[in-house]
Amino acid sequence: MVFVVLTVLSIAGFDPSGGAGILADLKTFAAMGCYGAAAITSITSQNTIAVYGAYHQPVEVLRAQLDPVISDLRISALKIGMLPTSEMIELVAETIERHSLSNVVIDPVMRSSSGFGLIEPEMIDVMIERLFPLADVITPNLPEAERLTGLEVNDLDGMKHAARKLREMTRERRKKARGAVLIKGGHLKDEAADLLDDGNEVRVFRSPRIESRNNHGTGCTLSSAIAALLAHGYGITESIERAKQYLEGAMRAAPGIGQGNGPLNHFYKR
Repeated sequence: MVFVVLTVLSIAGFDPSGGAGILADLKTFAAMGCYGAAAITSITSQNTIAVYGAYHQPVEVLRAQLDPVISDLRISALKIGMLPTSEMIELVAETIERHSLSNVVIDPVMRSSSGFGLIEPEMIDVMIERLFPLADVITPNLPEAERLTGLEVNDLDGMKHAARKLREMTRERRKKARGAVLIKGGHLKDEAADLLDDGNEVRVFRSPRIESRNNHGTGCTLSSAIAALLAHGYGITESIERAKQYLEGAMRAAPGIGQGNGPLNHFYKR
């Protein structure tokens, strides 16, 4: 029997409490049967209660991490999280283009759940212009969708308009990337619903709302699971369905660690 090792690379920030960022990504990749590699963009000071600071790495340090890994390992999918500077955004875009990386999933991290800003406002235009056209899936939540599009996004109709606008904003510059937009509806008041616009159809994924304080790193985990499932060869819709099922299980089995928003149990199936 031949075993194929699929490597998924995460480019994101480091959360020393282990609930979000690079560490959540690597746990998710492993739970999905993939080998995880990573490059750190920023070292944050945080725990389950709050983010207290972020120490961005020089772009040369990010390049020094990326080049050896990509030249050595065959990357089957790429998850992109926190990119705090325009130089980093440009470097990552150039890296995707130069190495023809596929199955690119972008979680446009802008602010922590505790309200700490993780990206400068002027970086948003650079991200849209340079990076989003290279994405197979983009996974903004409602506040992120509003900042990216300038639209009011507080219900399914608003999510639909925002997803369409995001696709239109990248259409002319998009070449091989699929450009699907998944807007996460965790901030909706009445229901937990995510909306996908993949250019062929608009689909709503509904799931029961889980009332729990253990939701630290849910966005990182969902986007990483989607990337890993794309690496396995699943289509975008099925990858999202399976990733959402995995996320729900990880939340329900959360260990209750910390005094604030606790982390998930990424290995609840074992």
